[in-house]
Amino acid sequence: MLHGMPDFADLAALNAWLEQRCLELWRETAHGTLPGTIADVWAEEQTALMPLPAAFDGFIELSKRVSPTCLISFERNRYSVPASFANRPVSLRIYPDRLVVAAEGNILCEHARVIQRNHQLPPRTIYDWRHYLAVVQRKPGALRNGAPFLELPTAFRQLQDHMLRKPGGDREMVDILALVLQHDEQAVLTAVELALEEGVPTKTHVLNPARIGWSTAR
Repeated sequence: MLHGMPDFADLAALNAWLEQRCLELWRETAHGTLPGTIADVWAEEQTALMPLPAAFDGFIELSKRVSPTCLISFERNRYSVPASFANRPVSLRIYPDRLVVAAEGNILCEHARVIQRNHQLPPRTIYDWRHYLAVVQRKPGALRNGAPFLELPTAFRQLQDHMLRKPGGDREMVDILALVLQHDEQAVLTAVELALEEGVPTKTHVLNPARIGWSTAR
């Protein structure tokens, strides 16, 4: 009897579902040779196994130069790098599922690797808006039409819609976004969400120290 295949958003979701189904079947299926289920026998066997050594960190490494727009190119696509490394050399570590950018002995950033097998598709640019905070701190006006900021979290986008309607709103919005450089990002998002819910989407309301402290504690 044929069964329909569930839909999955991506390969990671498919693999997570397969892992869960295997674990469920192990708990339901008798081992056949030894007493108990496959899961029972596996649990007993694990106690006799040697611990695994640290996984081998296998990657291909390439030298790249960051463009003036804070991007590096790989396999037709472009990936953002922190603005402080614009026009500078970096090391690109290539893994099957991710790309890691390093320089001066430090990891700068990491991106999920985009693999496009159809070369008929246009190249993609993968941004991390946090990489461009130093740029908009110098030029707040870039926040209005800057491509990296089109994918801000929903609460930030809603606050931006309010703040850019008034003079000086660009600068105030940049100051709020820059909070993620010193505070937990989720705490800042919570403070913004509260300001929106309470109908006071202002910099003063979001930056209230008691409010950010409450968000972090929650």
